[in-house]
Amino acid sequence: MEKPPHKVWMDCPERCAQYKKDGADFAKWRCVLKISEHAPSSLSIYENANVLARYASICQQNGLVPIVEPEILSDGSHDLQRCQYETEKVLSAVYHALIQHHVYLEGTLLKPNMVTGGQSCSQKFTPEQVGMATVTALRRTVPSAVPGICFLSGGQSEEEASLNLNAMNRCSLPRTWRLSFSYGRALQASALSAWVGKTENEKATQEAFAKRAKINGLASLGKYEPSGSSDSASSKSLFQPSYTY
Repeated sequence: MEKPPHKVWMDCPERCAQYKKDGADFAKWRCVLKISEHAPSSLSIYENANVLARYASICQQNGLVPIVEPEILSDGSHDLQRCQYETEKVLSAVYHALIQHHVYLEGTLLKPNMVTGGQSCSQKFTPEQVGMATVTALRRTVPSAVPGICFLSGGQSEEEASLNLNAMNRCSLPRTWRLSFSYGRALQASALSAWVGKTENEKATQEAFAKRAKINGLASLGKYEPSGSSDSASSKSLFQPSYTY
């Protein structure tokens, strides 16, 4: 059973201190929002921002680097412009709260969603459009003191997530932060497809994972040159409605 919110906050300093003693250097807290006709509300944005700021402050007081993860899910039919608008509102609120809680921004990492159209949007957007919209949103909201931004994949296919990250790092707009990745599904799908739970597939699994990691490493530098062909596993959408983990 999950603890009530007030119990989580009561335990948070002690838990962070213990994690640091156990050898941890980083922590992560995810706050999720959705886009719909009337969402996200101003209250939900404000409350999520303050939760993230409070967590980040407690982490830093105990020697941990807080990874701040405000995620707008890709559920919905919204277009790229709407996602950019809501992402800017969310990130603006998050950094206002972080500053109000005296969080040392140089000692944090941001893990946001990319600016993409919703899964049900009839219009499809190119990596270049996603890259420009995402970098524009970040430039308007994320202070230059933040050293790195590690994107989540948000249910995109492996290849789509790599192409969009690559486009961001090729974007003509100046960037003061390092744009990298912190993918889960979009780093593991090909490996899991190769493995299928069989010991004899271990080598193929390792090769698939290494290939994807190398591609994302190149995308983090804007140096990924797609071959024009990709296997079915890397091209498959990994979207799950209202994704939780």
